[in-house]
Amino acid sequence: MPEVVLTGAAGRIEGRYAQGKTENAPVALILHPHPKAGGQMNNPVAVQLYHLFMKRGFSVLRFNFRGVGRSQGEFDSGIGELADAATAL
Repeated sequence: MPEVVLTGAAGRIEGRYAQGKTENAPVALILHPHPKAGGQMNNPVAVQLYHLFMKRGFSVLRFNFRGVGRSQGEFDSGIGELADAATAL
């Protein structure tokens, strides 16, 4: 699970990425539960989904939204988090 660092609107976005085994592998973007309820990319459900898609040959990315873990910024009531997801995709 290589660590990746993306540049988002609020700064650095921390993530984990696994590339699919084929040239045109489908893509899965794993979003974690709500940050204000303790959600983060290492949530057990997010990790299980990451591995499930990886085993099925997808290129898969899970990441921490702004203000979570080592991602910079602060919670933005969904607007900034949507921008984070668009950046990650």
